Amino acid sequence: MNRPWDDLPTITDPAQLSAYGVPIPSVRDKVLDELSGVHLDWIAASPLVFVATSSADGRCDVSPKGDPAGAVLVLDPHTLVLPERNGNRRMDGFRNILANPHVGLLFVIPGRNETMRVNGEARIVTDGPFFDDLVVRGSRPELALLLHVEEVFFHCPKAFMRSKAWQPEHWTPEVMMPYAEIAKRLWRKDDPPDEVDAYYASDAYERALYPETTPST
Repeated sequence: MNRPWDDLPTITDPAQLSAYGVPIPSVRDKVLDELSGVHLDWIAASPLVFVATSSADGRCDVSPKGDPAGAVLVLDPHTLVLPERNGNRRMDGFRNILANPHVGLLFVIPGRNETMRVNGEARIVTDGPFFDDLVVRGSRPELALLLHVEEVFFHCPKAFMRSKAWQPEHWTPEVMMPYAEIAKRLWRKDDPPDEVDAYYASDAYERALYPETTPST
């Protein structure tokens, strides 16, 4: 079937992109292959990181990971550990890693327009001497992402400046219905509405963020 956008002018060769600009040398060459002081400081201050993965056939996934700042550990200049917390258990990104270990991380500090990107090769681990250091609110993760750092660099602030993401006067959360309403329209349409409302508003939902674990003996 021919779609109306199939015949649009399309870039098909990397050389064509040069007509739209090339990075200046300082931007082109800012990529480093190990974590240094300022990178360590940024990771320690970041409570939010986006994890990008790709399956063997190129299908992509991006998953946000949130924790108190400092929850991501740096083991050495080439290795960091990202704990996996209780979530929806889809494991989309982890399934991708099993097929394709190349991962991209984007570290965000709320209020800062710059972000820091780390690319590398990851594997999924179920234990290690650092797992006790990943405990938050009595909850010890069952899995963690161990990443060998291959590239690290900072992104400029233009995207966040254009979006005004950190300026409260531009926040409009009310333009979208509450999350419970989205769930009722999509994946919980057959559940009792009051039950869905209660689930997302309950203290139990908050407590489920960090289920307490029994220390191993």
